[in-house]
Amino acid sequence: MKRKPPKSPFEERKAAAKRAALNALKRAKRTANKAGVKLSDWEGEFLTEVTDRVKTYGRAFGDPEKGAPGEALSALQHVKLKEIAAKAKGGKTPLQRRPLRRPRR
Repeated sequence: MKRKPPKSPFEERKAAAKRAALNALKRAKRTANKAGVKLSDWEGEFLTEVTDRVKTYGRAFGDPEKGAPGEALSALQHVKLKEIAAKAKGGKTPLQRRPLRRPRR
């Protein structure tokens, strides 16, 4: 039985990011289905297309400027995924935050 050569730390991080992204996408879709939340057509397409791209290419964006080298999703895709997950849970979206205050003197 032949053994595979050990993976480099970068390849291990890349594979872990891919697994984490796929799990997060699955979790968001499953939570929305369980809660009976109706996702918009765009959100449903987003989840399926991003899942397909991550499975095929290992990441869901082509431009390296849009995300970190070892990440599977870009920064904006992370934000949208968090919004969909929050919608599925029935909570506030992550973008509804308190404004920053001036420091007291």
